[in-house]
Amino acid sequence: MKATKASNPVLRILRVDASGRVAGSSTRELTGRVVDALAATAPVSVTRRDVSRGIPFVDAAWIDAAYTPEDSRSDSQQAALSVSDALVREVQAADVLVIGVPTYNFGVPAALKAWVDMVARAGVTFRYTADGPVGLLAGKKAYLVVASGGVGMNSEIDFATPWLRHMLGFLGITDVEVIDATRQVAIGEAALENARSRIDELDFSRVPALRAAA
Repeated sequence: MKATKASNPVLRILRVDASGRVAGSSTRELTGRVVDALAATAPVSVTRRDVSRGIPFVDAAWIDAAYTPEDSRSDSQQAALSVSDALVREVQAADVLVIGVPTYNFGVPAALKAWVDMVARAGVTFRYTADGPVGLLAGKKAYLVVASGGVGMNSEIDFATPWLRHMLGFLGITDVEVIDATRQVAIGEAALENARSRIDELDFSRVPALRAAA
């Protein structure tokens, strides 16, 4: 890794954890390792969002509020979007997203899906055009730490990795690095060792926000 330069800007990181476990969670360990590696490359500011603690689901009140023009929303509609607004601001402010993705029943945890639903806002994080939707969060880097017991990454039964990569791309985040910590039951500690080694090998100075400031 390259040494920190005094001229480097503060790198704004959003760390998103989704595991239902705290102690012993492999995704939490590895997202922390990614953040530490970024911090060894440049000064950082880290916002942590633990979605396992609870994220609202989209409901009728949310939909009505989201599709009402902002300057016409009632107090109750503003309240319905308050959590979504806060989550969107966190993503908009971040240069880098570090997301822990445990695989539950072949897909992402319900809390992580709910977070995506809260962040995907028409006219805010993406917009519709005559040529199709356009993401409004371009220029960011995302690191996904994907863990599972038996589902291999990008196998025919891995519905977590391609879905989340697609959703990030839909929002304009196309620079995505995936760190494989899957098949932990099948191959044991080697899955975590491989993921740790992969993180240690990455060149974090290639993050777009740092390249732009070079």
